[in-house]
Amino acid sequence: MQRGWTRRSKLSAFAIVIGAALSTAALAGPLDEPHLPIIPRTEAEAARVADAVRAPEDFSAPERFETLPAGAATVRVRNSADAFSDPSNNIGFDGELKFKVGNGLFRKLWVSSPSSALASDGLGPLFNARSCQSCHIKDGRGHPPEPGDENAISLFLRVSIPDEAAAIGGIAEYLGTAPDPTYGTQLQDFALPGIPAEYRLEVDYVEIPVALSGGETASLRAPTYRAEDLGYGPLHPQAMLSPRIAPQMIGLGLLEAIPAADILALADPDDADGDGISGRANIVWSAEYDMPMLGRFGLKAGSPTVREQSAGAFAGDIGISNPIFADPFGECTTIQDACRTAPHGDGDERVHEVDGVGLDLVTFYSRNLGVPARRDVDAPEVLRGKQVFHDTGCASCHTPKFVTHRLDDQPAQSFQLIWPHTDMLLHDMGEGLADHRPEARANGREWRTPPLWGIGLTERVSGHTYFLHDGRARSLLEAVLWHGGEAQAARDTVAEMPPEDRAALVSYLESL
Repeated sequence: MQRGWTRRSKLSAFAIVIGAALSTAALAGPLDEPHLPIIPRTEAEAARVADAVRAPEDFSAPERFETLPAGAATVRVRNSADAFSDPSNNIGFDGELKFKVGNGLFRKLWVSSPSSALASDGLGPLFNARSCQSCHIKDGRGHPPEPGDENAISLFLRVSIPDEAAAIGGIAEYLGTAPDPTYGTQLQDFALPGIPAEYRLEVDYVEIPVALSGGETASLRAPTYRAEDLGYGPLHPQAMLSPRIAPQMIGLGLLEAIPAADILALADPDDADGDGISGRANIVWSAEYDMPMLGRFGLKAGSPTVREQSAGAFAGDIGISNPIFADPFGECTTIQDACRTAPHGDGDERVHEVDGVGLDLVTFYSRNLGVPARRDVDAPEVLRGKQVFHDTGCASCHTPKFVTHRLDDQPAQSFQLIWPHTDMLLHDMGEGLADHRPEARANGREWRTPPLWGIGLTERVSGHTYFLHDGRARSLLEAVLWHGGEAQAARDTVAEMPPEDRAALVSYLESL
């Protein structure tokens, strides 16, 4: 059996015994999905699912439904920068209206308090951007600062310090961290008038040449990050910094609707099958549900739901209080007195700067950004690249297919065959990509496998081809060559394969 097929075969095998395999206290919570109105699958449906997600054996033609990566939610491909901004194709008229209102809130430019625009004030006092759209431009990927840029609008630094006592909820292997006592959990490079910003981000690159087969070469740029002009004194001596770039927004509701049991069934933390791949689930504490849940969102899978991820971005990135993260001063710490005592938008007329209705609208919008249809699925080079993708082992982490839960009142995400090309698990990506900063169960070398759907439209939407967690890779090939750790063998195979196979692999990725 091909190495790239091994973990897919596990899905069918583990599905039979999933209840027994995941009955331990450490994993009982993550199987709970209180945010989803789940209708259990019948035995007949489970058999259909196992057949639908089976790995391909024939690469001479596209698989059935391969042109529809989001199932019935798939949208047409726009020949413009708006290719990621259409609503899911199956949300109906009422859903489209709700989507458009959510889009308005996603694009809203927040202003400082007090202001005449009561529904729009509450910005900061510290912030990274004035709107969600400012970082996720056109709902696509952010980018690192270019030479001469005065700010890093879609890239910031997370920060924390070690704290073994910080483990919560009895989560096994929880790697305790605490906020930096002065700067909190992320550094903000903007502030309201009269309040110092926390820092200015500087990035330097060193080029690393890489020899490839056939006499070809590539160059990787290795970044060094510096937090300059610190506004409140030095960071803690043990501060751990991690660069995070704004990811693309498409398909989030479908990723949320993948059954937790199906994701956990792919985990192999001890590499029991000896294939060199040992994916682990990140188990995080949900601030909304006050329980451990499967982490799905964020570059280290640090958030369990789209709603909680959205609420965290409101609070941390823009300084907007909400029902889940209620502090009106956002990320300001107790040391930042002027920040904590500045005017804010909470008051008698509204409890939070964005209320539950507003948060739900942004969540609906984020859940329903449509995934564009595949292109060139029957092109010979793309089909060859697909076989290379599987034979090389890329599918061992970038799991092509899932079937989502059957859901009671979320028809756009209900029982869809989707092709996100991710297992939603954490993997050791080697020292080259390590940030040395843990997050819940994720250690400093682990990252969640990013979904690949839409990746070939990045330049059309975002105007660049920068990839990975900090945008260091300037092409898809560079992104592959940065892979290490569990992916080292696959990376080396790509570097050593015939150039025409390497080109076919890139063509396949560009078709996604």
